[in-house]
Parts: sequence; C-alpha cells; structure tokens
Amino acid sequence: MHRVAVLALDGVYPFELGIPQRVFGSAESRYEITTCTADGKPVRSDADFMISADHGPELLSSADTVVIPPFDLSLISSELPTELAGALRQIRPGTRIVSICTGAFALAAAGMLDGRPATTHWRLAEKFRDMFPAVQLDPDVLFVEDGDLLTSAGAASGLDVCLHLIRSDHGSDLANRVARTCVVPPFRDGGQAQPSSSRFPNSQARAPQQPEPGRTRT
Repeated sequence: MHRVAVLALDGVYPFELGIPQRVFGSAESRYEITTCTADGKPVRSDADFMISADHGPELLSSADTVVIPPFDLSLISSELPTELAGALRQIRPGTRIVSICTGAFALAAAGMLDGRPATTHWRLAEKFRDMFPAVQLDPDVLFVEDGDLLTSAGAASGLDVCLHLIRSDHGSDLANRVARTCVVPPFRDGGQAQPSSSRFPNSQARAPQQPEPGRTRT
C-alpha cells in the first residue's frame, strides 16, 4: 500500500487540504492517506474553524508521498519555523514530495527547490522570485514534475497533479475512473497555462447564456 502523508500547516486552505484524500482515496484502495501537523497539535484553517489531526511529524518518516497544501505565508521568512523545519527533516531521502499552491514556499525555504524548476500560484510569482531567486520558477504552468519533487499551482491544479501521479503509478484507466468519480477533467497537462491576468484580461463581454439549474442544453 502506497502511503500518502498530508502535512497541514497553520492557516491551511481546507479545499486543497482535502484534495489528496478525495483523489487518492478514490483510487480503488491503492493508497493510504493520512494527515498530520508539524507538531501534532491542531492548526487553524484560513476559514473559521480549526483542523485537528491524529498524527504528528513522525508520520512523515514512513510516507511514500508527502503532500503540502497551501498555508499562511506569514509563517515563512528567511528561516523556517523550528517545528516545520523539524517536520521536513523527518522525510526520508527518495520520498516523493508534492506541493499545492503556497506549499512550494515551504519547500523553497527549506532549500529543497534550489536550482530546480518549480511553480506556484501565478499571483505569488513575484513574491516567490524575490524570496527564492535560486529556484527556476515557471508561473505559467499547472504543475512541474522534477524527479521526486512536484510543485503545482493554485487550488484545482492540486487535482491535476494528484491525477497525474495516479496515472504515473497505475495507468490512465485508473486515473480516468478516479476523475469520473470526482467529476473533474481526466487530464490537464502540467504544461497547460495557468489563467494568469496577462493571459486572461478583464473583459466586459457578455457571458454566454447559461441553462436553467438542473437542465442541460440539447
């Protein structure tokens, strides 16, 4: 059983936190998904509730894949918080590591992305470059795979990178079934562009007329 550990940090985004469980958990019992925090204590979400996990950082030492969802960037400065630095040291060499959105900031602050290609949410590209000039940032793609490190852009790109991993691990048939269960597109290439403001300028054009709720066009 492939063990996926999800590391929830302070200010974690609930939607992205749930992506690994929803996607890998739909892969017909091929993965075991467990959530932990950097110190074993509850963390606040960016919504109006707390997140409590049953595990601390020791979980990371036995994981085959570690996923870091987005979190409150005020945690990251020139140095990692002691608890987070200690948690990342628990990860075994060769473990596959995946970040979603601002999760890339944690990996970059730990020096894990130095000299390597990576991405994050396009809105944060300038901030990321200023903080981590040694990283080869590409803010125009949905996700970047560089060996055992995968970084993805904001929000729904977390779905894309998790489906990509299932496709890599077990083939397209299983990935397509998972996508159907999750009611998402089965495939969006990592090289597909993020919808940045430069590519999708504001428009006053009239939106297409939508069908009534519960109805489809024929």
